[in-house]
Amino acid sequence: MSEQVITGAKKRKAPWLMFILPSLLGVLLFMAPISVNGEITIPIALMAKAIQSLFEGGLTAIVTTVITLTALCSVLVRLTNPRFVERKPFIANLFKPSLPWFIVQVLGAIFANLTFFEVGPAAIYNGNTGGLVLNDLLPVLFAVFLCAGFFLPLLTNFGLLEFFGAMLTKIMRPLFRLPGRSAIDCMASWLADGSVGVLLTSKQYEEGFYTKREAAVIGTTFSAVSITFSLVVLAQVKLEHMFLPFYATVCLAGIAAAIIVPRLPPLSRKRDEYVCGTPLEKDMDALPNGHTVMSYGLEKAFERAGKVTSLRKVVNDGVKAAIDMVFGVLPVVMAIGTLALIVAEYTPVFNWLGMPFIPLLELLQIPEATEASKTIVVGFADMFLPAILAGDIQSDLTRFVIAALSVTQLIYMSEIGALLLGSKIPVKAWELFMIFILRTLVTLPVIALIAHLIF
Repeated sequence: MSEQVITGAKKRKAPWLMFILPSLLGVLLFMAPISVNGEITIPIALMAKAIQSLFEGGLTAIVTTVITLTALCSVLVRLTNPRFVERKPFIANLFKPSLPWFIVQVLGAIFANLTFFEVGPAAIYNGNTGGLVLNDLLPVLFAVFLCAGFFLPLLTNFGLLEFFGAMLTKIMRPLFRLPGRSAIDCMASWLADGSVGVLLTSKQYEEGFYTKREAAVIGTTFSAVSITFSLVVLAQVKLEHMFLPFYATVCLAGIAAAIIVPRLPPLSRKRDEYVCGTPLEKDMDALPNGHTVMSYGLEKAFERAGKVTSLRKVVNDGVKAAIDMVFGVLPVVMAIGTLALIVAEYTPVFNWLGMPFIPLLELLQIPEATEASKTIVVGFADMFLPAILAGDIQSDLTRFVIAALSVTQLIYMSEIGALLLGSKIPVKAWELFMIFILRTLVTLPVIALIAHLIF
């Protein structure tokens, strides 16, 4: 009898331990602010800096090798089409991309090698174009991706997202006109990466959990830039010590955009019908009988944590996430980033596109408004570019505004925009640009107001 009591007690404790301990460790690694040498940072960022110090000047060579290997593997797969790739979705996702992204991978490898060896047109390997991306940006990304990717399962595999998704049910529908489960997509993006949120949204839309309007809104509004990406952007503008006020500003501006932008065209004109054509169902978010929000959240969290059967599986998931980030994102950033910086450095295109924002920036009393205007529209190409272009701006307030705006704009074609267009989510390229501009117009005043309060 006593043995049965002990066994029962262990079974009752196991779900709590499987949910609480890994999730708490993940929250501490990704979100807990710590002070190091008088500067505020988070443990994951500290680990990334340790990796950079460990490899010292060798990271540029490592990054060049990774980008080159990615392109060579993709070329080999495209030429030979080996059968085993079809049986390995993870490998196919990395080395069998669609034709446009195959071209981007090859272009990234060409730019990386020309820049590393400093051969070919100087416009490519210049210190303000390819040299800036390869030598300054990608080593930081590489270190962050390794750490963030490896520890990502602590946030995604043990029920944390399911718990918060249920807890936020009563907020999402009245405030954002979305089902409670959409909070899971937002949390996945916030804690992991915006691409995770897009993939989750696309899958749930295809399975009939979201309407066309809901899927489009979630994909373009809640595929938030992750904490780790935000930290990289902030480091680029040399304001790492302001991480807490920076991310609080990003959250407030993001909430404002999430409330306003979906109520405007083109998102407001999307149909509230499911992928099969049936209209929106009522009471989709009703709690099961006998459940409170807390009890249902815990049940879903325990259910998710219970699917973890071995430490080996968790480690494998972490390794895959890190590899996916490193091999999947670095070539794209090298290609798109270099091209956009060449356009920014050698043509007046972004100056022209940014000119309409100069009066708004001056109205908001942003110092160096003309220089700041050049960074606003370039964020549609890649999220990092505004922070890179802001390097010569002297005002801390202006660099703070540019960094926060680049994060809250969300839709950048080097990743999120491309994923949205390649998914089943019903959005078009011109709609993405319109949403990008609307998000800019909504979030810029919010960010500027908070920046004036801080500085």
